[in-house]
Amino acid sequence: TERWQTMYQLNVMTALRMTRAFLPQMREKGGTVVFVTSTAAHDTYPGGGGYVAAKHAERMIPLTLRQELVGEPVRIIEIAPGMVHTEEFSLNRLGSREAADAVYAGVNKPLIAEDVAEAITWTINLPDHVNIDSMIIRPVEQGTNTLTRRMGSKGE
Repeated sequence: TERWQTMYQLNVMTALRMTRAFLPQMREKGGTVVFVTSTAAHDTYPGGGGYVAAKHAERMIPLTLRQELVGEPVRIIEIAPGMVHTEEFSLNRLGSREAADAVYAGVNKPLIAEDVAEAITWTINLPDHVNIDSMIIRPVEQGTNTLTRRMGSKGE
């Protein structure tokens, strides 16, 4: 569908184009490339086929680059957030306000963009010889893509 093509373009092709644009200079001068993927790049969930496929494809870019750049002064880092409350993103990806709201229904404290930014900042401030290959960050209420504690659920 058109939505899948858009997801693939945004997640995979944009990452490839940006990497291609910046990598030559980084290979000379050094630096860090951070890919923000998703826990969907590491796991699947019902109904997420198009998004999961795009995120898995996106994740292959840093995995491949890390191998291609061994010994060069470029760190390749993947940050894979779980449930992040990003209203416009959820609305655009899921297509309706109701579907977007349902993602966060009953979740006491999902991650916010600042949490992801803090994780990125931490990884890039490590010494230049230290590379965090992949970091998965989730709210404490999320165990996996399909297991999230929600208020009013069993045990509440």
